[in-house]
Amino acid sequence: MPVKYVFVTGGVVSGLGKGITAASLGRLLKARGYHVTMQKFDPYINIDPGTMNPVQHGEVFVTEDGVETDLDLGHYERFIDENLTKNSNVTTGKVYWTVLTKERRGDFGGGTVQVIPHITDEIKSRFHRSGEQTASGVSDPLQSDDMEIAIIEVGGTVGDIESQPFLEAIRQFQHDVGRENAILIHVTLVPYLKVSEELKTKPTQASVKDLQGMGIQPDIIVCRSELPLDDGIRSKIAQFCNVPKNHVLQNLDVEVLYELPLVMEQEHLAEVACESLHIPCPEPDLSEWSSMIESWKHPQKQVTVALVGKYISLHDAYISVVEALKHGGIAERATVNVHWVDSEELNEENVDEVLGSMQGILVPGGFGSRGVEGKILAAKYARENKIPYLGLCLGMQMAIVEFARHVLGYEDANSIELNPETKHPVIALMPDQEDIEDIGGTLRLGSYPCVLAEGSRSYELFGKKEIHERHRHRYEVNNAFRKELQEKGMNIVGTSPDNHIVEMIEIAGHPFYVGTQAHPEFKSRPNHAHPLFRGFIQAAVDKKISEEQQQK
Repeated sequence: MPVKYVFVTGGVVSGLGKGITAASLGRLLKARGYHVTMQKFDPYINIDPGTMNPVQHGEVFVTEDGVETDLDLGHYERFIDENLTKNSNVTTGKVYWTVLTKERRGDFGGGTVQVIPHITDEIKSRFHRSGEQTASGVSDPLQSDDMEIAIIEVGGTVGDIESQPFLEAIRQFQHDVGRENAILIHVTLVPYLKVSEELKTKPTQASVKDLQGMGIQPDIIVCRSELPLDDGIRSKIAQFCNVPKNHVLQNLDVEVLYELPLVMEQEHLAEVACESLHIPCPEPDLSEWSSMIESWKHPQKQVTVALVGKYISLHDAYISVVEALKHGGIAERATVNVHWVDSEELNEENVDEVLGSMQGILVPGGFGSRGVEGKILAAKYARENKIPYLGLCLGMQMAIVEFARHVLGYEDANSIELNPETKHPVIALMPDQEDIEDIGGTLRLGSYPCVLAEGSRSYELFGKKEIHERHRHRYEVNNAFRKELQEKGMNIVGTSPDNHIVEMIEIAGHPFYVGTQAHPEFKSRPNHAHPLFRGFIQAAVDKKISEEQQQK
């Protein structure tokens, strides 16, 4: 069967939720038995977001096969519960790099290299193809009668200069494969003017006209609005935008992000998409998803967890971590309140005031020296006060630095990333990273195996000896200090299969003190909470219950 394509564009303003709309459609189509994959095409010239400032761009999401991608891919994976790959995120930078490399090699035979056809051809070649390599490195095990649907989001908004090559490529592609095999969903804004108490359709009309001027006709229009669209508004948009009225759908704010697929099911999003693609639209099985939402909206407990980081001015910098905490809350029927703590402002004078009332402390990953002393202090406070602690990547490394300083007695203990002159480099550069000069795409990236120690808390949580987790780091625990750390009570409970790389640590006698070199947040799903986050929230709930009993 041929691949069916759904392109998703945005109009009027950015931040309308194209990615969430696309991901919701993916969930609805998967619930109908279709095989769904997703892609994001970003118009920026960076090769990938790996070297971009998290405060500007948000978190860098890492795929199973080790590629740094846009954070929207995290939403995709969490909604459709599928691992995406290196082919799932394409930037203008990647496209031009490939074309220019071909030109330097002489592939074009001395011909003039132009946006059309060379750039647009390269973009079209990157649209998903059936049987592409999966994250595990094997071909997609699709049967010949399986229908595969690729949902492709184009970043930016219609009218942006940067997005025009992508839109032109879509126009050509629709012509190549036929309109019945490639449809377009346009997500746009219908603003409400309080003065006149009216919803305004003109911005939507203008945005669609921009698309039409490029030779593209949207098949479905999804309207973001503060208020429900009445029949008159839908009719007006349909008339001016050349779509059937039942293809004008509203997308209102929802209480819970993951509720959107259920809301869009009521709007018949999947139904009109299937109609436009000329494929059957069987009844969906959304029982598991509905049950998850029910648990989320009707919690039985409540805990507060401190997230101690340096990028807290933009919460999107830690979006997967926050979502994973919420997933752990769903599993435990608990609301998780995130208390944002700027690690630069945490010190000995205020640490008790800031962290004393927390049921859990989490230190996420990161790079550079800014704010690390606050992270070390947070790890120390959690250890000494028996507060559940979860350290991710740098969060584990700083827990080890803290332990080396205050338990082993090495006052200058540090990571060589932060202090190359330290006499006690408990965190060292990985050997295969020593001669690397370029910083983009050169970290230890992607999924790697970890062997867990039987009897450890981590082994209990995962329920198996060998696990696979995603990584993004350049430094590792210095093996010269492993024996001392273990002798003093920091247990090495997870290592690489060859026992060279420390992957997970725990502190003996602590209710929950776990550090991992990995980024487990990337693998957590709302309907399948990651074991470490589930265990962390469970420990936080236990602490809350204990506190309440003591108060009685």
